Amino acid sequence: MSRRPVNPARRFADGASTPFGGSLHHKSRSSSLLPIGLVVVGALLFIGYYYSGSGGGSNDAEVVSKLEGELSCTSELRSIIPILKKAYGDTMHKVLHVGPDSCSVVTALLKEEDTEAWGVEPYDIEEVDAPCKSLIRKGVVRVADIKFPLPYRPKSFNLVIASDALDYLSPKYLNKTLPELARVASDGLIIFAGYPGKQKAKAGEQSKFGRPAKLRSSSWWIRYFVQTGLEENESIIKKFEQAAEKKGFKPSCQIFHLSS
Repeated sequence: MSRRPVNPARRFADGASTPFGGSLHHKSRSSSLLPIGLVVVGALLFIGYYYSGSGGGSNDAEVVSKLEGELSCTSELRSIIPILKKAYGDTMHKVLHVGPDSCSVVTALLKEEDTEAWGVEPYDIEEVDAPCKSLIRKGVVRVADIKFPLPYRPKSFNLVIASDALDYLSPKYLNKTLPELARVASDGLIIFAGYPGKQKAKAGEQSKFGRPAKLRSSSWWIRYFVQTGLEENESIIKKFEQAAEKKGFKPSCQIFHLSS
């Protein structure tokens, strides 16, 4: 708000008639400048938030990816489904998600055009909302122990995506589960795994999953894939990296794109 100009003569007269007129005038100027300073600081904070958050070429996936140590790979998966869709194109038609919070992943996948989705929840579900109960009742999402064969025929899905599931398996069970994931996938397999030293187990995770997460290095996973007869899909990796760079996404989890 603009202030009316003050008559210099009147200001001088007021100052002369008041013993502390000079100090009062100084305090008045300071008081008038305070709101302006607060407005400027507020504007700078808003601009900084805009460019570091939802604006300035960033997006929700980038914001989520910065929550290292508190981030589940499943939540990161949900945030980058459009990027995966860009990389996989028509191949991402019939998708199976294996991992916790599968209802939320399936719901997000079903919002994508020409995408059908199913889910396997590998752990007991204690509390679920009505939409999740509906998916379970219809058989779209199943609760099943992934240490045993999956209840699907070979090549039932174009893609199988696993998140926050394989980290909790010992090599003994991993040797059974990973081939099963590949068996039901016709075109590809996407694995989300935690980074050693970055992801931290949430409170109660060990009691829920039966064992703490075993976070393995990328070199360990790559050697294991080779031993299992799986190869990384270099073409898809390149497309994914290009789509991720365009969106400003930097993964907080390890993401492996495998040919089934």
